[in-house]
Amino acid sequence: MDVALFITCLTDTFEPGVGVAVVRVLRHFGCRVHFPSAQTCCGQAHYNNGYHAAAAALGRRMVDIFEPYPYVVTPSGSCAAMVRLHTPGLLADDPCYAARAQALADKTWEFGQFLLNVLHADPKALPRGADGPVTYHYSCHLRHLQTPEEGVRLVSELPGIDFRPLERIDQCCGFGGAFHVLYPDISDAMTGDKLDCIARTGARTVVCNEAGCGMTLGGAARRRGLNVTFRHVAELWAERLGTLDVTPHPPREVCA
Repeated sequence: MDVALFITCLTDTFEPGVGVAVVRVLRHFGCRVHFPSAQTCCGQAHYNNGYHAAAAALGRRMVDIFEPYPYVVTPSGSCAAMVRLHTPGLLADDPCYAARAQALADKTWEFGQFLLNVLHADPKALPRGADGPVTYHYSCHLRHLQTPEEGVRLVSELPGIDFRPLERIDQCCGFGGAFHVLYPDISDAMTGDKLDCIARTGARTVVCNEAGCGMTLGGAARRRGLNVTFRHVAELWAERLGTLDVTPHPPREVCA
């Protein structure tokens, strides 16, 4: 199975180890992973801020670059949602790209989705690990791609894991793309509420499959003195499979 990795801007810049873990897990399950080096942004930031012409131009570039591959996998739910839900609409009136954009949407998968729905990987079949208490943060952008239960399953069904369910799992972390810049007071309050829920679980690891959420929550947790580490599910799976020695990193911040 040939798979192209769409690494995304935030993952490439701030969480490159997640990309490595994604590649190692996909290879473990028999995928030939390709990395088109010409890839850039999917246009999500432009689209969210109303620059639809610029987003459409980046959408065309995405189509051109990833068209040769039968599957496209990304570690980011928000970028997967952009390609699957919005790029076809942006290019719907372009006779050269409309059908091709829809074809790209149909073959683009968020990493966890791809594990469960295409590779049919079974979390219960993985080796046991020593993760300590773990909880799971459900990103807003995953809402149109997978249910919270699907994301939780990738973690809670790992053998021997001490999984702690998160109260109000579908509540936003407060990042919301440009939302935290435009409405900082509301954003900070939402982040604080989310950290309160995380603290009540007693978890020491938060599985967060969205770099923007992880940066927002991780930076706020550090400033609060909350002793939690944020990791992508690919890192947990790679560690369990013995394909990668993943060392948890200190939380990144969106802004100082």
